[in-house]
This record gives sequence, C-alpha cells and structure tokens, in this order.
Amino acid sequence: MPSRSVPFGDAVALTRALVAIDSRNPSLVFDGPGEGACAELLARVLADWGFDVALQDSGGGRPNVVARIGGTGAGRSLLLNGHLDTVGVEGMSHAPFDPQLRDGRLYGRGSADMKAGVAAMCSAAARAARDGLAGTVIVTAVTDEEYRSQGTEAIIAAGIGADAAIVTEPTRLAICPAHRGFAWIELLVRGRAAHGSRYDLGVDAITLAALVIAEVDAFQRDVLTTRSHQLLGRPSLHAALIDGGIGLSTYPDRCSVQFERRTIAGERPEDFVTEVRDAVDRVRARRPELVAEVLPGFAQGPNDIDVGHAIVRALADALAAQSLPATIEGLPCWTDAALLSAAGTPAICFGPGDIGLAHAAEEYVSVREIEQAEATLESLVRSWCGAA
Repeated sequence: MPSRSVPFGDAVALTRALVAIDSRNPSLVFDGPGEGACAELLARVLADWGFDVALQDSGGGRPNVVARIGGTGAGRSLLLNGHLDTVGVEGMSHAPFDPQLRDGRLYGRGSADMKAGVAAMCSAAARAARDGLAGTVIVTAVTDEEYRSQGTEAIIAAGIGADAAIVTEPTRLAICPAHRGFAWIELLVRGRAAHGSRYDLGVDAITLAALVIAEVDAFQRDVLTTRSHQLLGRPSLHAALIDGGIGLSTYPDRCSVQFERRTIAGERPEDFVTEVRDAVDRVRARRPELVAEVLPGFAQGPNDIDVGHAIVRALADALAAQSLPATIEGLPCWTDAALLSAAGTPAICFGPGDIGLAHAAEEYVSVREIEQAEATLESLVRSWCGAA
C-alpha cells in the first residue's frame, strides 16, 4: 500500500496498512519474510508526515525505522518504541493479512501485537509536532522483538536514547511500569541404556529427571510463593519441554528437560541456575547414581519503573485529559521496555489492544482504543516535550 493512501495522522489507516504487510519473523517461521517491506512502508509514511527518517540495519538486512520530529528548543526528549515483526499464522480463524473492519474491530495478525500501537505512536508524534515541539520525539519501529530483540539492541548500541520511553505494547490503555523477566535453562540427565529386564544394569534417566522436576516444583511452592511484587505478583517457573528415551524395552540413557523461570525485580538469571543445581544436589543425596548438567540459556531481565516516576505521572495526566482512567498495572509478558530501561532510558508500556489476543487464532484490536491511544499519546508528547 503506497504511503499516499495513509492520510496524515490517521492511526487507524496506518494500522490497516501495516497489518496488510506480512512481516512474520524469519527466526520463528521458516518462510517468514521479515520486517523489510513493513519498515519501508512506514518510513515512506513518516517522511511524508514530516519526520526525519532513516532505516538502520539491525543485522541480517532487517531494518529498523528510526524517525525524529520536533526538537526546536530545549524541551525533554521522548522515545516511542514498537516492533514490526509478528509470529506465525497457522490455525488462524480469519485471513491474517486482510485487515478487515467488523463491529468496531480491526482484524489481522499483528493488529493487537503491535501494529496498532506503532500506528498510534507515529500518528500522535506527527499530530503533536504540527505546532512545534521544544523537545524531540524519536520513533523506533524495530525488528525481532518476538525472538531475541535484535532491533532494540541495535537501537541501544547506536546510542539512541531519551529522557523517557513509551513502548506501545497492547495494555488495554493501562499504564504498565513493570513486567516480568525470564530465564531459560536445560537440565541434561545421563543414564545407562540396558534391556528393560535388566534393572541391575540400567539407569533410568527419565525417572531421575522427574525427581529433579519434583524438587524444582517444591521450591516453587515453598519459596517462590513467598515472594511478591506490588504489580506483578509472584515469580514462577515451569518445565516446558522434555525429551528422552530410546524405546519401550530399553532403559533411557538420557533425558533433557527445558525450564522457564519468570522473574521479578531483584531476581537474576543466574539465581535460577543455582536453584536447579540445588535441586539436583538434593536428589543426588538420595540417588547417588544421578549424573546431571544444568545448562544456562537465554534470559532477559524484568522491567520495574517506580509508579511515581515523571513519565508515569505524565501519562496518567494525559489519560485524564481524555477523560480516561489512569489504571496502573503490571504486564505479565516480557517487552523491549526492559532493555531500554537497563540502558538508561526509563521505559513503560502503554498501548491499544489486549495482550491476551496476541499470537491467538483470532487477533483484533478495538478501533476506538486505537483512537484513544493516539489522542492520549498526542497529549503526552505535547506536555512532555513542551511547545516550541
């Protein structure tokens, strides 16, 4: 869809234009085309709307859109961040890239997660800048958030930051200053293969792994349930994947269990490694034949911005200006806000759509929420960056 079909500052039209482009993440989907076409369309639209626009290679030829507007005086800067990649479309109950409007909803893969948020933030910045802004708005529409966040990592590596940031993930227009982090590890248990009748020779790796799983679960019940965050509740863990065994009549010589741990502020990925290793030691004290490795995997930290921070207060005021409730919640899923905050740009989440519809067979976003998000963010940009 050419940029001329997206009227100035029209967040709904821009959402439809973005959803119509297949931007499935190639790291997740074997035939995913990536974000290139979507980024090029958005770059053309933003240039037409008066932004200074650049495409930044985030790696592998996958482009981030980096656009700036305002900055005629000494006002504060604001970073607006969102991702252009989507997950796969298998099992969807409607056409994934045909952005239909029905009953006040806009349907399509990425409509909620999070092309509506990207459109709302871009439209808000463009509209707010029409009369001039003292501060600068930096829009970053990035790659790969659904996998390893190489897009926002590239933004940070380039030194792009601001006084504060809004990541327009779907929050149902709630202000979300905090979200959980995560850590992945693999437990690899070694057994000894033997005929199923030879209990005297075989060592059952699966049963030994199950004993460790039980210990890890006991740790969750006894310890993790005693920890809490005011917006997020308690941390959690689960055994996500398990693989092992050779055949029904053979003692399994190996078993792999992959765990995920969801973390809150004050918890580190290395803590989870220690927790599972301690569980292994407790089982080994009873079953000395246990031979196991705990292999750390990918991890991302939590986000935790104080509810009294200036950007939280400013967004609450912007919602009030639209006669909307300033609800403050924790967001259960991980987002790029954690990376921005860790790099020195305090970031919170706010956007149209329901995270419960992300990655779902039916994905849609309320048109009214897109409009309300745009109006709220426009008010925020004006107040945060100041008039020229």
